[in-house]
Amino acid sequence: MQKIQLNNLVRSATFFQHAGISIVFVFLPIMAMEVTDSVFEIGLIIASFSFAEILSQIYFGRHSDKKGTRLKFIRIGFIGCAIAFGLHYFADDVGLLLLARIGAGVASGIMVPSMIAYTYEANHEKKRALTVISFHALGWLAGTAAAGIVNDIKLTFLISGVFFLIGLLFTIKMPNTLQEKELTPGTTKNIIIKNKFLFISLLLRHIGASSVWTIFPIMLMEKLGAELYQISIVYVANTLAAFVLMNLMASKIKISNVAKFKIGTGSTTFVFVGLALINDWWMAMPFMALVGVTWALLYIGGSFHLMENNPRSTSTGIFSSTISIGAVVGPIIAGVIAFAFNYVSVMYFAIAIIIVAFGVSLKIKS
Repeated sequence: MQKIQLNNLVRSATFFQHAGISIVFVFLPIMAMEVTDSVFEIGLIIASFSFAEILSQIYFGRHSDKKGTRLKFIRIGFIGCAIAFGLHYFADDVGLLLLARIGAGVASGIMVPSMIAYTYEANHEKKRALTVISFHALGWLAGTAAAGIVNDIKLTFLISGVFFLIGLLFTIKMPNTLQEKELTPGTTKNIIIKNKFLFISLLLRHIGASSVWTIFPIMLMEKLGAELYQISIVYVANTLAAFVLMNLMASKIKISNVAKFKIGTGSTTFVFVGLALINDWWMAMPFMALVGVTWALLYIGGSFHLMENNPRSTSTGIFSSTISIGAVVGPIIAGVIAFAFNYVSVMYFAIAIIIVAFGVSLKIKS
């Protein structure tokens, strides 16, 4: 199969994969408010997805390297996500919503490490892989925009399921390339030890960021009077900036992957300083654009550094699982802080922990 045709198939599958996730992500805290009045329970509902995803990504990422194949895990993940995200539509109490989120986390975790590794391995010229992975951000942009256009929280779950089914169709034409099986005992442990400063920094950064994203849509609506479509506009600024920067990194930005990761981590601090000071919903847009830039830098820098120096699916599984751990811990902390103090206090917590994350990242060696 021609390289251009293959990349277009991977771009399309990546696009619908992340559109399916993101159309649900923006309004989930608001939906959770419809089944519980407890900010703490809202945090648990949001965290449940990431908790399930942690175990799933580590297990299936390692299993993909052992089997030397990616496509089987990608297809199973798309099918599982179509079912699990669609079932959110029927979740009308805390228990059902928790089960739906856990199922979605497991299904997403099956395919994420294999999808990243497949994209990387399909391109000998790694800067071209950046343009393919940038459709991760474009999918988030489309899903976020679609959520605002639909303007119906329950309906977004059905659309999410359809997005995953469309993504599955593109994978049917993708070739099942085989890689050398990675059977070395203790691989996961060795990768974690070797890259401990990167993983610790990523974890701290994402705990801070996830704590904010738990309360941010609610803050925009309750404190700043934003409508659902206006919240969607704010989040579009994030994903659009990430998409543009990921493509620029393929051609214009010539710095090392470790430097990208450090810059992305440290500059996230300025995002939450700004968001703590806003007094109208539209003022969040430039700071959300900045977080898109910081995310593109640290995501590409961190994941590509790992894939260049470690077994790919295992290392990206650990990378994604570290993000998911942050997305478990962050919402719980956000719920506690918001309950005890207020929404802005969550921003202050995020600023403090991300400064620590940047300090740890300075210990990463190229």
